Amino acid sequence: MVALVSVALFAAYKLGPGMGRVAGAASGGPGTVASAADAEMLAAARLMDDAIRAVRGCAEAACGGIDARTDINRTGFIGLENSPITTSLGHLEAKRTAANPNFAAAVVRMLKQAGVGRGDAVAVGASGSFPALVAASLAALQAIGAKPLVIASPGASNWGANDPRFTLLDMLDCLREKGILDARPAALAVGGENDDGSDMTPEGQELAARRIEARGLPIVREKTLADDVRRRMEIYEAAAGAAPIKAFINVGGSWANMGTDSRVLELKPGLTEVVAIPAPGKRGVIQEMAARRVPVIHLLYVKGLAERYGLPWDPVPLPKPGEGALFAGAPGPGGRGRWFPLAAVVLIAACFIVLAKRSSL
Repeated sequence: MVALVSVALFAAYKLGPGMGRVAGAASGGPGTVASAADAEMLAAARLMDDAIRAVRGCAEAACGGIDARTDINRTGFIGLENSPITTSLGHLEAKRTAANPNFAAAVVRMLKQAGVGRGDAVAVGASGSFPALVAASLAALQAIGAKPLVIASPGASNWGANDPRFTLLDMLDCLREKGILDARPAALAVGGENDDGSDMTPEGQELAARRIEARGLPIVREKTLADDVRRRMEIYEAAAGAAPIKAFINVGGSWANMGTDSRVLELKPGLTEVVAIPAPGKRGVIQEMAARRVPVIHLLYVKGLAERYGLPWDPVPLPKPGEGALFAGAPGPGGRGRWFPLAAVVLIAACFIVLAKRSSL
């Protein structure tokens, strides 16, 4: 019986609230970090918070201010309803939700579940549709010490980084120049339909092409999807060097990353399992990575991501780093639910009841 009580006490210690959260993090005050994973999650969220402040300043300088009617938390990551470089439909609430700094912590959790560690190479397909999720991914990679291999494109859906004065490429430049996130892209592409901006206005196609050419980086502009994917894989592998690519993060709904097989729409948000691998003519980078047994993290369906990782929808104000269910042991992928600590307490109580009854016999 003593052994049983010891096991119960150990369970209470291991499964208690401290295992799923950072003490004091919700209030922003000092606290002890419950685990190495929690420390990295909190570090990523704080990096993302710094990124928001940096992008806010750069957006104000580039655009002459921030429209607080749409970017209600004044993040700088929210663009325009329409512009010449707009590629597809997007939802304002989703773009604002993605600017929660704790999304970076959620990406850390996904990366850890994918087996990514310090020094590992991670490919990132970054469209301008969700610039905040691009920043969150880079913050997560920096926090765990992994190496980002980024192919970025300025094309963006409504309310994304679609302001020609302040595109995703400008945001990445801003974050690098401010010393927040050091992730220079390995290559660039126009983005949008056919990866050449076919769904932009002619003015937008020309503008996006000029922007990527001016940066002097390798450019992806192949004529077919199969060639586009092949070229991207070559770039990722060259950037990784001798190291294997340990995961692929897809941000947004890029034609090149998603491919043209409709089954890609069935992918669950976050760390996902890609079952359907179409023929090369329909295969995007997501499916190509999966075919090579590279774990895929899919950051597109923000509502599903928020629900899966316990993040609030369209919050005002934005939560502080370390605040919320993600850090409090709420149910999540690989996380402990709130019922675990309660179960441990019940087990301990039951043990003592049994001990008391035996002592009275």
